[in-house]
Amino acid sequence: MPTELTGRLAALFRWIDPGPGVSHLVSDISGWWRDPTVLAELGPALVAPYREARPTVVLAPAVTGLLIGPLAATALGVGFVAAHKPGDGRLPAGPLTWAQSPPDYRGRRVDLAVRERHLGPDDRVLVVDDWVRTGAQIRALYDICATRGAQVLGAAVVAVDCPPETVAALRITGLITDEELPG
Repeated sequence: MPTELTGRLAALFRWIDPGPGVSHLVSDISGWWRDPTVLAELGPALVAPYREARPTVVLAPAVTGLLIGPLAATALGVGFVAAHKPGDGRLPAGPLTWAQSPPDYRGRRVDLAVRERHLGPDDRVLVVDDWVRTGAQIRALYDICATRGAQVLGAAVVAVDCPPETVAALRITGLITDEELPG
């Protein structure tokens, strides 16, 4: 049964036609960030399934993860670690742990990096993202956690748009599914 938040997420979502020469619609989740109720409820809703597991840190990929990750971390009362992509601007200074994703829904492999000093063997990590279609970036973040010796508890995402096998394999929970989004 959909929750009030799920209904609000669906109502604020749009598919956008990017114009000539593009064969697919693009998701527009900007309404989620504009709505103060969604912003207030998003963090607590994402972390609810993991609260008893006692995460020590939230990890999320740039770019949208830089918004949603701190919301989740604040709801848990823990810190936040950003995973950076080389194409998103200047990388942080200092030693980084890198991983490359398997091909995503566009066939791209995404490089992600985390500052080594912010993730270690004592960490119980909750990965957070806005959307999962293939799980490629989540897999790369799990690889970084494994390299750093951190324990991954699972991944909390807003929209789940991937096969059930991916959800099970990556221990993903979500707030809305692709079937619940407007067509």
